[in-house]
Amino acid sequence: MSDVAAIEKLVKKYADLKKEIAKIIIGQDEVIDQILISIFSGGHSLLVGVPGLAKTLMVNTIAQALGLDFKRIQFTPDLMPSDILGSEILDEDRHFKFIKGPIFANIILADEINRTPPKTQAALLEAMQERAVTVAGHHYKLNLPYFVLATQNPIEQEGTYPLPEAQLDRFMFAINLDYPTFDEEVQVVKITTADNEAKINPLFVAEELVEFQHVIRRIPVADNVIEYAVNMVSKTRPNTKAASELVTKYIDWGAGPRASQNLILAAKTHAAMQGKFSPDIENVQAVANSILRHRLIKNYKADAEGITEEHIIKSLF
Repeated sequence: MSDVAAIEKLVKKYADLKKEIAKIIIGQDEVIDQILISIFSGGHSLLVGVPGLAKTLMVNTIAQALGLDFKRIQFTPDLMPSDILGSEILDEDRHFKFIKGPIFANIILADEINRTPPKTQAALLEAMQERAVTVAGHHYKLNLPYFVLATQNPIEQEGTYPLPEAQLDRFMFAINLDYPTFDEEVQVVKITTADNEAKINPLFVAEELVEFQHVIRRIPVADNVIEYAVNMVSKTRPNTKAASELVTKYIDWGAGPRASQNLILAAKTHAAMQGKFSPDIENVQAVANSILRHRLIKNYKADAEGITEEHIIKSLF
C-alpha cells in the first residue's frame, strides 16, 4: 500500500475510532485527540486532572478500541522497581525464571506517577525511552507499539515526589483534563447509572498501528514549517537572542531540542488525521500548547501575576 493510500485509510479508521470511543466516553474530544496523536506519533503523555474524571476508563477504552494490551499501575510511596518491571524467582527445578511485571503491555497507565519515589519513577522512564528493561543483568525488549500515559493529581502535593524537569521532557504531551460541561455531565450520569454495557470493538492490530507510525514519520515537511517550529522553541529560552520580552520576564528555563522534534512529529500526525499529506504552520500551532506547557519553567513573577504557560505559548505564534 502506498503512503497516500495509507493516510486515506488512516483518516477513515480514525473517524471510526472516535465513534467507538464515544460509546463509553462522553465529550473530552480534545483530550482524546491529543492522546491519539501521541499514540500514532509514538510518544508518551502526561495527563493532569483532578480525581473522578474517568482517566482510567478513557485510557482503557482507547486501548480496547485500538486492539492493544492494557495494564494499569497504581503508583504508591512503597512501590519498588521490581513491582513494575518484574523479578526473577527460583522455579521447581532450581533455575531462575523471570516473571514479567505489569510494564509488559502495549499501553501502560501510570496512575499518580508523582506518588512514588524517584527510584521507581526512573525504572518506568528507562522503559519509556529505551522500549526495553534490564533486570538482573538481562535485557528484555518490550512489545511495540509501547505507550505510557502517566497521570498526576494537581491538587494534593503533600507526600509526593514531583517529576524533575529532565524526566518531564520525556513526555511528548502534557494534557490538561477539565471538568465536563453541564450537558456532558448529565449524559455521563444517565449512562453510568443505567444497566447498559457498551461493547468496544477493536479496530486495529498492533502491527497495523506500528505501520501507521512509520507512514507518519515518512510524511514530508516543508523547510519553512520546520524553521517555524524551531524558531518557536528558540523563543522560549530566556536571555538568548531569540527570546521574546515576555519569556525573558516570566520564564526561568525554556524548552530543549526534543520539543522541536515533538512539534514536527505531532504536526505530521495532526495533518495526517485531517487527510493532509504534509503539515503546515497551523498544524504546528494546534499541538504547541500540549508539547510546550510542561517544558517551560515559570518564575515567581509569573505566578504572582497569574501568567499561565498557555498565555506565553500563544504569544510565540
